[in-house]
Amino acid sequence: MKKLLVAAGLLVSLLSFSAAFAAEKTVTLAVKNMDCAACPTIVRKSLEAVPGVSKAVVSYKDKTAVVTYDDARADVTALTRATREAGFPSEVRS
Repeated sequence: MKKLLVAAGLLVSLLSFSAAFAAEKTVTLAVKNMDCAACPTIVRKSLEAVPGVSKAVVSYKDKTAVVTYDDARADVTALTRATREAGFPSEVRS
């Protein structure tokens, strides 16, 4: 029983440690192939489906997506993969 409690305590410590280093980040993606008014909705939904994404604002006019995400749960590769798989290749806007 004591070993179980020690293991549980260690697990909680590790989870707390990794959460302490997680950060909310925002990235702007340049999105290709948006050629109709419905496209931003598709792009937004594909991004919001990525675990860790808290917000996605997509602009048809600017052909961009501004994405806020938890960097412990998502990364830019996952975001660009999501848009690409929805038919809208994207890359980090510099």
